[in-house]
Amino acid sequence: MNPLRLAFSAAALASLATALVPAYAQETIKIGEINSYKAQPAFLDPYKKGMDLAVEEINAAGGVNGKKIEVISRDDNANPGDAVRVAEELVSREKVAMLAGTFLSNTGLAVADYAKQNKVFFLAGEPLTDKITWEGGNAYTFRLRPGTYMQAAMLVPEAVKLKKKRWAVVYPNYEYGQSAVAAFKTLMKQAQPDVEFVAEQATPLGKIDAGSVVQALADAKPDAIFNVLFAADLSKFVREGNTRGLFKDTAVVSVLTGEPEYMDPLKDEAPNGWIVTGYPWYGITTPAHQAFMKAYQAKYNDYPRLGSVVGYSMIKSAAAGIAKAGSTDTDKLVTAFKGLPVDTPFGKIMYRPEDHQSTMGAFVGRSKNEGGKGVMVDYVYLDGADPKYQPTAAEIKKSRAAD
Repeated sequence: MNPLRLAFSAAALASLATALVPAYAQETIKIGEINSYKAQPAFLDPYKKGMDLAVEEINAAGGVNGKKIEVISRDDNANPGDAVRVAEELVSREKVAMLAGTFLSNTGLAVADYAKQNKVFFLAGEPLTDKITWEGGNAYTFRLRPGTYMQAAMLVPEAVKLKKKRWAVVYPNYEYGQSAVAAFKTLMKQAQPDVEFVAEQATPLGKIDAGSVVQALADAKPDAIFNVLFAADLSKFVREGNTRGLFKDTAVVSVLTGEPEYMDPLKDEAPNGWIVTGYPWYGITTPAHQAFMKAYQAKYNDYPRLGSVVGYSMIKSAAAGIAKAGSTDTDKLVTAFKGLPVDTPFGKIMYRPEDHQSTMGAFVGRSKNEGGKGVMVDYVYLDGADPKYQPTAAEIKKSRAAD
C-alpha cells in the first residue's frame, strides 16, 4: 500500500472511531449520584438497592426516550467539600445529565449551591433541611423526601394531644437537627402557646456522649422530649435512657425513629409508646407498595427499608422527568419537574411548582417493643399534598425571593 493510501485509510479509521464514540455514549443517560455511603450505611445500603431495582425495571421496559439509564455513584465522605468535588467530577468528566442523591443536609446544601452556580439539575433524595426547598432554595434543585417542617407539622398534632407543657429537645448539632428543632418549636408554640422548652441538648453528629446528655435531660425534669437523633447516636441515647429510667414517665416524640434502619438495631431495647415517623413496611397493603415489596424481596431476599423506597422513588422520578422533558437539557428538566407526577411505593406524588418539594408523605404512629423487636403500631400515612403540612404559598414565595 502506498503512503498516500495508508494515510487516507488511517484518517478514515480515526474519523469512524470518533463518530462511533458519541453514538455509543448517546445510548445511555447518565445520572450522577452522590452520597455518604461509608458514613451512613444503615440507610444507604438499602437505598442503593432501591436505586438498582428502579434502574433494572426502567431499562427492562425500554429505558427512557429509547435510551438506557445508568447511575454513576460517588461517596462524599459525609463532607460538603468532597460533595462539591465529586459533583464537579461527575459533571465535567462523566458528563452526567443530572445530579441526584445526598443524605446529610449539609452535603445536600453544598451540592444544591453547586447546582445553582453551575446551572446543573439536582434531585435531592434525602437531605431534610428546609433550606433545600424554601429559604435558600434555587431554580435547579428539587427534593423528594418530606423535609423537617413537613415532618414536624405531622408530629405536632399528636404532641399537642399529650398536653405536656415542659419540653426538652435533643438533636445532632448540624443543619438537619437545627432545622428540625426550629420547625418543631415554631409549630408547637403556634398550636400550644403555653409550651415551654426547658432543656436543649445539641450533640456532635456521630459522637454523642449519651450519659451526659441523658443526665442533663433528666436534671431538667421535662414532661416530654422531642428527639431528632438517628443511627448510632439514637441507639446510644435509647440504651442510656433506658438504663437511667429517663423514658419511664416522660413522653417522647421522635423524628425518623420508626424507620427500620434505626428501629431494627435497637432490638429488645426498642422503646414503647414513642410518637414517631417511620416506615411500617410489614403492614402497608396498598397495591403500589405490595408490587414494590414483591419485586424488592424477589431481587434481594430481604425486606425493604425506608432508604429502599427513597432510592427507588428518586430514580423513578428522574426517569419520569427526563421522559416528560424529552431531553436531558437542564432548562427543559427544570420545566418538566414543575408539577411532575410520579408513581411511587407510597402512591402518586407530585413535585410542587412553587417550591420544588415533592408531596411524598410520611407514616406517623407509635413505637412498640414486640417480641424483642421494635415496630410501628397505630400508624397512619399523612399525605404531603395536604396544605396543613406546608407553609402558605405567600411564605414560600417570600422565602424563595432570590430564586
